[in-house]
Amino acid sequence: MHGSSAADLLTAWGVPGIGEVRPGDDLAALLGDALEADAEARPATTLADGDVLVVTSKIVSKAEGRVVRAADREAAITAETVRVVATREHAAGVTRIVENRLGLVMAAAGVDASNTPDGTVLLLPEDPDATARALRVALAERFGVRVGVLVSDTAGRPWRQGQTDIAIGAAGVRVLDDLRGTTDTHGRALQVSVAALADEIAAAAELVKGKATGVPVAVVRGMAHAVTAEDGPGARALVRVGPDDMFAEGTAEAYARGWKDAAGSDA
Repeated sequence: MHGSSAADLLTAWGVPGIGEVRPGDDLAALLGDALEADAEARPATTLADGDVLVVTSKIVSKAEGRVVRAADREAAITAETVRVVATREHAAGVTRIVENRLGLVMAAAGVDASNTPDGTVLLLPEDPDATARALRVALAERFGVRVGVLVSDTAGRPWRQGQTDIAIGAAGVRVLDDLRGTTDTHGRALQVSVAALADEIAAAAELVKGKATGVPVAVVRGMAHAVTAEDGPGARALVRVGPDDMFAEGTAEAYARGWKDAAGSDA
């Protein structure tokens, strides 16, 4: 399906009042309470049809009890790893870029020590798409509106400094905007343009959340054209796999495999 026109006006705001999330907490109830309190204090933030709620994966992980001891971090990374893409030694140790069980290629399999109590690290949620679907249902029942829900996490990008937020879970949001077959402003047919809408929304939401401010949830308004009646395929549809993955391994790993293959062919 071809994408709709771009948003004319985009608004995003952080949702305060979530507080520290603990294992076993009812995340939908916590979010609903915070959204209601925010709407009472700032009526313009009342949840409306077409809004997209972006939830930081860390609070999902905390509610799910995805917490392990920091001393077990390396073992946790190994357990979450499906495939090693690249490793790099440095003064502080070894960084592993791996594909994790969600299909995401990330440093340390997404195991993170930020915004978690001392001595612990957080694993990524069990199934972020399922979490997004459950939150969407709960919010629709509580507020009587149709919204999209994204679960976001921070990731680096090849060839780019710094990190940005991406969508690792999605429900009710068109995660990709396929512009192929449409034309640009000069009338030329677009052949490869597919916008990662869910990632763009997640990145916009991060601008009003922030790791240092204790605001793990944001609402993005103005993307109603990307909010769908059905849950959709989820953020898993954003993962590049198979022949489309042109960077399936790091240079050092490819070099080592080449030597191994060459040695095998000489045997």
